[in-house]
Amino acid sequence: MNSQNTPVHIRLWHHEFWRMAIANLLLTMSVYMLIPTLPLWLMSEQHLSQTETGWVMGAFGVGLFVFGPFTSFLVQRFRRNMVCVWAVLLMMACLGMFYYLDGWQDAVDDLTLLLALRVLFGAAFGLAQMVLASTLIIDTSESFQRTEANHAASWFARFSLSLGPMAALIIGPKLGFPIVLLVSGGCALLAIILILLVHFPFRAPDDHVRGVSLDRFFLPHGFLLFVNLLLVTLAAGLVLSLPLTLQFYAMMMVGFLMAILAQRFVFREAELKSEVVSGLVLGIAALLMSLTRSQAVVHYVSPLFMGFSLGIIGSRFLLFFIKLSRHCQRGTSQSTYMLGWESGIAFGLGIGYAVFQSDRQQVLFSALALAVAALVLYQYTHHWFIHNKNR
Repeated sequence: MNSQNTPVHIRLWHHEFWRMAIANLLLTMSVYMLIPTLPLWLMSEQHLSQTETGWVMGAFGVGLFVFGPFTSFLVQRFRRNMVCVWAVLLMMACLGMFYYLDGWQDAVDDLTLLLALRVLFGAAFGLAQMVLASTLIIDTSESFQRTEANHAASWFARFSLSLGPMAALIIGPKLGFPIVLLVSGGCALLAIILILLVHFPFRAPDDHVRGVSLDRFFLPHGFLLFVNLLLVTLAAGLVLSLPLTLQFYAMMMVGFLMAILAQRFVFREAELKSEVVSGLVLGIAALLMSLTRSQAVVHYVSPLFMGFSLGIIGSRFLLFFIKLSRHCQRGTSQSTYMLGWESGIAFGLGIGYAVFQSDRQQVLFSALALAVAALVLYQYTHHWFIHNKNR
């Protein structure tokens, strides 16, 4: 039986790792809080059309790739924790700019400025995540614990996909979008404090540091995995472009928790292929229920299935990227996974608004088509992975 399981080491969960994991949670929450609130602000306060709103939301995905080629140079040339801190500070500056624009009496009426802000926000987040996941989290764990460290820390970021929008939906209707921005900035600030509380010794840079490279940015021979993951997250982003309730995100969180339990007890000795296939089948079932049924129970079961699907697929694909990487490419595999996950959600959000105008039927049909395509492609991807993995 071709099965793999991630071991659990209690010694991994020391205070430095906890700080990095929680920093990861807070950093991603600061981004995901804008998913349900920023589009409403753009359309109601800035008077953008749904198409223009889609461009602004999708621009974040473009920004994720901007600093990627320079990540390795920055990490080796400067103190790696400070590179992450400065990237998060840039995120906070972008949030501060949105807060400033909200204070204007009239609409900004400048789509270029809003697009530039979102690209810069995505670029700063992408750099912060690449450094945090590919370097800082790894540096807080022993060599034999690093796969588990990446696996565990990624779950904290995954939780924020439900916790971030939940917090925004609780705060936004009562206190307004400016307070959402302040709380988002507060999460980023707390992430900075946690990072600074961990000591990272200075490392002398290599003699020949290349200014531009794929190191810590993108794993070329993981492109097929990247595309397969992108199909899944595009479908998720499309669904998240719909007007969703607090209950939806709460049930999605339940699905995430069930996915963790399933990994430990249901799929522990199961065939390796079963996790992703089961996740995709449940994701397809969730979309079909939303399309064809209107009973009250569907509003509970569909997001639960979606959370379970994203949790189990995301977790397994991360391990696939790690096992596909060669020597000294662990950090690069982390960044490639992050780009597939985050850009898929961002582009899905953009397409949902710009192309489908948040039309529920069209969005769900398109998400269903992407999920089916991901399932079909995975039949080949899995076979290819088994013959190309390096760990």
